[in-house]
Amino acid sequence: MTVGFTVNGVSHSVAEDRRDDKLIDFLHDDLNLTGTKLCCGIAICRACTVSVKKPPNQDATPSLACSTPLWILNGAEIKTIEGVASADSLTPIQDAFLANFAFQCGYCTPGFVIAAQILVDRLAAAPTRPADLDAQIEYALGGHICRCTGYVRYFEAAKKTAEIMLKGKS
Repeated sequence: MTVGFTVNGVSHSVAEDRRDDKLIDFLHDDLNLTGTKLCCGIAICRACTVSVKKPPNQDATPSLACSTPLWILNGAEIKTIEGVASADSLTPIQDAFLANFAFQCGYCTPGFVIAAQILVDRLAAAPTRPADLDAQIEYALGGHICRCTGYVRYFEAAKKTAEIMLKGKS
């Protein structure tokens, strides 16, 4: 029996004896996708956040790759930081992170980008009231740990992107 899933649109499967391997190890060791960062290793800092869609739920949810065993991902669509943008251009959230100087060392940035992208995608599908936007961003990004920036720049980048997207929906 195998465990099957996609990573950035490419199908993968692993043998039953690897079902308990952590996703972060599979990404780094098997696929050489090192953008997802291992920091705390105990699912607290969220630097290892990836996007996961698993049927029947079609909404992406953040998943912590350092603590997620592969067997849980059977049938899932996984997106890492390498799969967020096309080869030609950055996404609006990535552009906003750059424009707002939202990082210093950048180690936690992939996790923030993934979480912010999930938030923006969710808001595009189900817009929120502008008065609720700060709370939505806090919920999406508040658990992420950054030791360099003080979080304000990440928050502002996500807010500016969400506001532009929401303005386009009205």
